[in-house]
Amino acid sequence: MQHIEFFDSDHFENNYYRVPPSDNLGEYIDYIWETRFDHLWKIYPSGFSDVLFPHIGYTYLINLGTPFVMQVNEKKFEMKTDGFLPRPNNLECFHQTGNRLFGIKFRVSPVIFEKKVDFSEYREYIFPLSYLVDQKVIDRIKKAFNFNERVEIVCSHYTSLVNEHAELERPVQIVTEILDNCAREKQFTVSIESLAQKYKVSSRTLQRYFETATGISGKKALQILRIRSAVSHIAKDPESFHYSQYGYYDHSHFYKHLKQFLKRDTLLKIEPHLEMLKRISSSSIGSR
Repeated sequence: MQHIEFFDSDHFENNYYRVPPSDNLGEYIDYIWETRFDHLWKIYPSGFSDVLFPHIGYTYLINLGTPFVMQVNEKKFEMKTDGFLPRPNNLECFHQTGNRLFGIKFRVSPVIFEKKVDFSEYREYIFPLSYLVDQKVIDRIKKAFNFNERVEIVCSHYTSLVNEHAELERPVQIVTEILDNCAREKQFTVSIESLAQKYKVSSRTLQRYFETATGISGKKALQILRIRSAVSHIAKDPESFHYSQYGYYDHSHFYKHLKQFLKRDTLLKIEPHLEMLKRISSSSIGSR
């Protein structure tokens, strides 16, 4: 059994428990989560997989249960311990009985304040988490009594880290503000040059901010947000979707971008939605 993000929303909403971070960490953390799979093993005794679309940021993955397999693009990794997961990739996690995961979905990791980490080097693989988080913190999370206690440990740790480096926050604020504004206004094709001018920095400086904060260029970050927003729209309400809402020239332009981000088998599952969109687009053009 394979569950696909957006299209199997009930699975992801009901079996992954998510909470937002404390308010002061909103620029850095999207949410903190933990799997709740115990009731699923009777339904899927042979296991199941969960497919995630490319996203910006990173996930810190802490294994609270048995080993599992994580696929990043076409490469599979056997996960026995904890890992750093770069999100601008196609991901598929293969779950088996006993799996239990705790994770932190970062927009920007505050580790950049205390270590010189070139996140652009962390793109295609899963790396050990111990380099980015003190092992003592990881151990405390694993020994915590419940999910709420784990969330408190995470928020307390990163709040202290951010407060210690308040003078370095401005680049992070610029990057997260750009991402928020562009997503809200669906301005995914705005140039880095115009954004740099708005924030009174050079284009090279703004690109450096994005590379440091997210590990990818500003253009790629906006394109990931663009396709995620478009696919989410298709999944929820395909009849109201039109490629022009997201700045695509035509249906083929959108479809080409879609194929770049989705795995082949994922694309096959959403083909019926795309065929519907083609018919809707043709009808709307013919009626003009």
